[in-house]
Amino acid sequence: MELPLAIEAALQGQHYLTPSIAKPVLESTFNPESVPPIKRSVSELTSRRREVLQLIGEGKGTKEIATLLNVSVKTIEFHKTRLMEELDIHTTAELMRFAIVQGLAGDQP
Repeated sequence: MELPLAIEAALQGQHYLTPSIAKPVLESTFNPESVPPIKRSVSELTSRRREVLQLIGEGKGTKEIATLLNVSVKTIEFHKTRLMEELDIHTTAELMRFAIVQGLAGDQP
């Protein structure tokens, strides 16, 4: 049911977030104190991990990120795992929300 909506949004040059992602993102936007404290700041991340985090925040999947960065899916999975450990984040949705709250996920065409 969500796939046709996501495809239609992409064809129109828009972004699509599933409800499971959109809800925590909206909650953190309107209720920033609900965002848990982080172990490390974004400035302490490597440039590659910041780049991966930004792409996650833009809603891109692991395979798409790997293609964009010209690396393997395993490499992106490694960076994603390390990001979660370093930031004490436990799900991709939380990682996406964190990237958005930190201002890393801008509107990309």
